[in-house]
Amino acid sequence: MNRKEFLRNSVLLGSTLAFSEQSAFAGNLVNNPIDRLADEQGNFVHQALPFAENALEPHMDAETVHLHYTFHHGNAVKAANKFQGKIREAMDKGEFENVDFYTKKLILQSSSHILHSIFWTNLSIQPTQPKGELLRRIEQQYGSYDKMQQLLAYLSKNVDGNGWGILGYQPYFDRLTVLQCENHEKLTQWGVVPLLVIDVWEHAYYLKWRNKRDGFVDSLFALINWDNVAERLEQAVKLK
Repeated sequence: MNRKEFLRNSVLLGSTLAFSEQSAFAGNLVNNPIDRLADEQGNFVHQALPFAENALEPHMDAETVHLHYTFHHGNAVKAANKFQGKIREAMDKGEFENVDFYTKKLILQSSSHILHSIFWTNLSIQPTQPKGELLRRIEQQYGSYDKMQQLLAYLSKNVDGNGWGILGYQPYFDRLTVLQCENHEKLTQWGVVPLLVIDVWEHAYYLKWRNKRDGFVDSLFALINWDNVAERLEQAVKLK
């Protein structure tokens, strides 16, 4: 293998490892098809929603769910595959400046794919409450569930521009963490495994809530499937 082949394979491997069945994300809820972000060839896959598009009424309207899932999430998957292909082409030609350009594009779109896939599984028509190890960690670190929810809601509502609020697990420190993410990939933290994500891009709420992001975020907590969050934590803790 020559240098060009090595670099090409390294870039492509890095872009697909996060989506293999051995990754931290795919290790969560492997029986749930939406958690399988890529196929055996490393191509990104847009899986079916785990509920009907009208299932989240009245908190999230069916039209928003349809547009959000079909076009915003779906187009991110298509773009991620496109840019992955562009990287292959650029590497074959030795055009490393283009590799850098398309890698940044791939990071944005693949991060969108990851977060959207988690987002859909975090929602349920039968919301639950935190319990067990998840609740124990929340209370230990934040004092109470209510305080953690207030912090997550505050950070989500106050993302500059578009982005996400995230409750994650940091395996390096064996701790939960609450943070903001701008766009799909900015202000994130090395190693953090997202457990619960709140999408505050305007396409997530504008049809129903108009400019009232605060109302949307508060309403969303009525849909959270904390059993899903707890399962993600159980898998993520294995990484420490």
